[in-house]
Amino acid sequence: MVYKAPFRRFSRQFKQSLCAAIRAGTIGRREAQRAHRLSGNLIHQWLDQFDRGQFDPTEKPAARVAEEYELRIAELERKVGQLTMEADLLKKTQKRDHSSSDDDFFVVSGPRPVPFEGLAK
Repeated sequence: MVYKAPFRRFSRQFKQSLCAAIRAGTIGRREAQRAHRLSGNLIHQWLDQFDRGQFDPTEKPAARVAEEYELRIAELERKVGQLTMEADLLKKTQKRDHSSSDDDFFVVSGPRPVPFEGLAK
């Protein structure tokens, strides 16, 4: 059976300092590979990320950004639903206003009251 080394994780600070040292020329890529037992491909990926500014400590983690976007999308979907319902209600109200006649019904009192013509007999 072949023994596999555990999966290693490196901090953002370590990656940033190593990439800064390589870009400054104080250490070469091969020296970094040997000193830290890293693959050349991994160092190349880190350097690409470093050049794009992804090791900036003020930058939010991707999971946090995705969570904020999901919350914002849900909020906007609720707002669209609310506005759609309001628009439908306004359309129904306008239709009812245009088709008004003498037989209008009121929600509270029912049909329009008959005008009073005098005293009761």
